[in-house]
Amino acid sequence: MERVLEPEVMDTVEEADSYEAMDHSEPNQAFLGRLVELGAHGRMLDIGTGPGHLPVLVCEHFADAEVVGIDLARKMLVHAEKRRVESAVAGRIELKVMDAKDLAFEDASFDAVFSNTILHHIPDPIPFLKAAWRVLKPGGALLIRDLFRPESPERVAELVALHTGEEAPYAQELFRASLCAAFTPGELEELAREAGMVEAEVAVDTDRHMSLQVAARTY
Repeated sequence: MERVLEPEVMDTVEEADSYEAMDHSEPNQAFLGRLVELGAHGRMLDIGTGPGHLPVLVCEHFADAEVVGIDLARKMLVHAEKRRVESAVAGRIELKVMDAKDLAFEDASFDAVFSNTILHHIPDPIPFLKAAWRVLKPGGALLIRDLFRPESPERVAELVALHTGEEAPYAQELFRASLCAAFTPGELEELAREAGMVEAEVAVDTDRHMSLQVAARTY
């Protein structure tokens, strides 16, 4: 099945509100668990933070964590700021409007860099991957998780029914479009090589998720 692009930035009120209303608890907890496995700690960058679930979860779990969450969608950051302010860890979270492909941070600025399901929004993700790798400290943890593209439209329909069957029709359509816009594991491996991410490996995590990851080095 060929990749079908979707808009790079989800910045309408309908998109932001619909995404916020969806139940992300299971994949978010799994994402947090993988960060723990990879040895994430310290100052972390969340690229494409969306409604800001992960910075709060990360700071609640890691006592030493400080998270900078960036997104190009201002409507998404409205939800993220509300979640930050209402949390008990607000002082350890900073939110910024920023393009994932042009990170305004110095090299080796973060102990961990992570991103959840924004890869498929980017037509050419090489600049994004290079930027994420550039700002990660040597020996730091990296986790870029995304959907992967199914082999057929029939499989897309199965996954939409299985995972968003109880969501609103608009939310189901967002998920369907994201599956169709995603890369395959093989394509992600090639992209990582082109971006110079020599230490990264691709893992297939679920029936719809894959991860590009690097474990933190311990000395």
